[in-house]
Amino acid sequence: MKTSIIALAAALAATPAWAADADQSSRASDIIVTATPTTEQAAAEIERTPGGVEVVPDTAFKNTPVQHIKDILAYVPGVITQPRMGDDARVSVRGSGLSRAYGARGISLLLDGVPMNTADGLVDFFEVDPSAYRYVEIFKGGNAMRYGANALGGAINLVTPTGRDAAPLDARIDVGSFGYVKGKASTGGVSGTLDYFATVSAQRIDGYRDHSDGNALRGNMNVGYRISPDVETRFYLTGASTNQRIPGEVSKASALGNPRAANPEWVRQDQQRNVESVRISNKTTVRLDQTVLEFGAFYNWRHVDHPIYEYLDYTVDDYGGFLRAVDDRNLGSLRNRLIVGANLHNGKMDTEQFVNLTGAVKGALTQSMVDTSKNLSIYAEDSLYVQPNLALIAGVQYLHATRDRRDRIGTGSGRQSFDLWSPKFGLLWDVQRDVQLFANVSRSAEVPSYDAGIFSSPTTSMEAQRATTYEIGTRGRSGVIGWDVSLYRSEIRNELQCLTLFPWAPCTTTNADRTVHQGIEAGLDATIPLSPSGGSLALTAAYTYSDFFFDDDAIYGNNRIPGVPKHYLRAEMLYKHPSGFYAGPNVEWAPGHYFADNANTLTVDPYALLNLKAGFDLGERWSLYVEGRNLTDKRYISTVAIAGTASPTSEIFNPGTGRAVFGGMRFTW
Repeated sequence: MKTSIIALAAALAATPAWAADADQSSRASDIIVTATPTTEQAAAEIERTPGGVEVVPDTAFKNTPVQHIKDILAYVPGVITQPRMGDDARVSVRGSGLSRAYGARGISLLLDGVPMNTADGLVDFFEVDPSAYRYVEIFKGGNAMRYGANALGGAINLVTPTGRDAAPLDARIDVGSFGYVKGKASTGGVSGTLDYFATVSAQRIDGYRDHSDGNALRGNMNVGYRISPDVETRFYLTGASTNQRIPGEVSKASALGNPRAANPEWVRQDQQRNVESVRISNKTTVRLDQTVLEFGAFYNWRHVDHPIYEYLDYTVDDYGGFLRAVDDRNLGSLRNRLIVGANLHNGKMDTEQFVNLTGAVKGALTQSMVDTSKNLSIYAEDSLYVQPNLALIAGVQYLHATRDRRDRIGTGSGRQSFDLWSPKFGLLWDVQRDVQLFANVSRSAEVPSYDAGIFSSPTTSMEAQRATTYEIGTRGRSGVIGWDVSLYRSEIRNELQCLTLFPWAPCTTTNADRTVHQGIEAGLDATIPLSPSGGSLALTAAYTYSDFFFDDDAIYGNNRIPGVPKHYLRAEMLYKHPSGFYAGPNVEWAPGHYFADNANTLTVDPYALLNLKAGFDLGERWSLYVEGRNLTDKRYISTVAIAGTASPTSEIFNPGTGRAVFGGMRFTW
C-alpha cells in the first residue's frame, strides 16, 4: 500500500470528508468542475466506497523500469500479477481469471474511465503503458460500481495526466538486462480555458527466454476545454503498436532446469501476438446545482495478427457510451448521496483462422466468423448518512448482454442472451478523521467471452458466472502508520474455468459447479523519522491470503483451486535522505506449494525473490535510479496454464525471470 487513501483525502479540506453541514452546497459552488480529478480528489472520492479500494499515485512507480503493469500493482493487497513474457501478465484480483493461460477476464480494465476490454469481456495488457499514468484506481470485487463494473475481480482504471497537472517536458530513458530499452517523453500545458497533454513511448526487449523478443510504440493524448466553471469536456486519443514473440509453456522440469529455453513447437510455428489499436473517446462533466453529470462516448479499433497453434487474424470494432450522475444533498437533516448511471458497450469481432505453417505462414482457411456482442448495464447506488459519520448504502445493477456468432463456413453459429441482476448493501463508518470501518455484501455476474467456446457446437452453451461476496474491513492512519485490511468470502456458482488440455491448443472453458474464494488483503505503510535532519525509513508491505477451493464438486470434490500461492507477500524497506537519495531492499515471497491442476496432482514450488533499488529524486528537474531484481537468480515458476489433471510432463509452466538489473534517468522541466 504505497499511499494511504485517508491521508491523501485529509489534505483536501479542513473538515472530514463525511461532514455534512448546512453550507455544503455553498462550498461546492467554489469548486471548478473537472472531467479528470487530481490524485487527491480521486482518493477522497474512492474512500466513500464501503470496501476494498486503492489509489496508486505515479510517485509509487515512476522510479522503476515500469515495464509492465506489475510495476504499478505490486503493493496492492489482493492483486496478484504473474508476468508471462514481455509486457504480458496474468492479473488476478480475488482469484478472478485464475485459469487463463492468455488474456484476462474477471476484471474491467479502463483507460480514463473508458473500457479497454473487448465487448465480450476479454482483455490483455499489451496496450498498457505503465509510464503514462498519473495514478491508477483499483476497485476490488463488487466495489467497482463507480464504473458500472460487474466482475468478480472488480475494475482497474488507468488515469493519464492533463495539461493542468503535467510538466511542459517530462522525458526518461530506461535500459536493462535482456536487451531492454525504453524511451518516453511527454508534454502538457494550459492556454486559458484549453489544456492539452501528450505522451509517446517506444521500447524493445530481447527477452529473458528464447523467442520472447518484442517491441512497442504507444501514444496517449487528451485535450480539455472548460466551457464554464461548471462544464468541462475532454477528448482522448490513444494509439499502440505492439509486437511480441511467444516462447510458450514448458514442463516443470524444463522451466526450472533450463528456464531460458522456449518450447520448440512455439519456435517452429513462430508464435506471436501483434496488435495495433486506436481508441477515441470524449467525456463531458457538468455540475447542475448539487448534481454532477458525466457523459461520453468511445470507439475502439484493434487489429490482431496472431500466429499461434493456428494463424488468427481478426479485427475488433467496439463502441459505446456512458452516463453517470452523482447527486449529493441533504434530505431534511440527513445527507444523501445518490449515484445512477448507464453503460452501453457493443462490438464486432471479425475473425479468420488459418493453418499455421512452419514460420508463421498462413495455410488453408479453417474458420471464418463474425462475433457480435451487446451489453447494456444500468446501475444505482444510494448512501444515506444516518449520522454525519455513518452511511447505509444500497445499490443494484442490471445487465442485459447478448452474444451472437455468425459462422461463415461451419456450423458454429448461435445466439445467447443474459439478463442479470446484482444487488449490493453496505455500511461505511468514519470512526474518526483518519479511520474507517466498512462492510458490504454484493453480487457479481460475468458473461462468457467468445474464446470460451460459447458456440463450439450447436448444443453447447455456457452459463454466466455468479458470485455473492461478503466483505468487512478497515483503512486509516494513526501517526506514521497507515493500513488497509479487508476480509472477504465469495460464494461462486458456474465459475468460468479455462483448462489447458493440450500444450499446442487454446484452453477449453467449462463451468465449475460451486466454488469458494475467500481471503485476507492487508496493506501497511509507515514513514519513520530517523534524525532531526529529515532522514526517514519508509516501510511498505502487502500481504494476500488466498483460500480458494471447490465446494463438493462432482469431479474435484473439495480440492484446492490452482494457480496462485495461498500466501503472498511483497515488502520493502527504503531509506530516504532529504537530498533526494534513497536506497533499500524489497522482497517477493510465496511460501508453501500450490497446485497447477484441479486434480491437485502437480504442485508449484515456493520461492522468495530478493530485490534492491537505489536512486536520486531531486524533485523538480532530475531523477535517476538503479534496480536489481531476483538478485539470487532464483529459478521459479511465474505462471501456470491451469489443467484439469496434469502430469510431470505437462507443458503448462512459464519460468520466472532470472537475475536482472535496470537503470534509468528522468528529466522534468
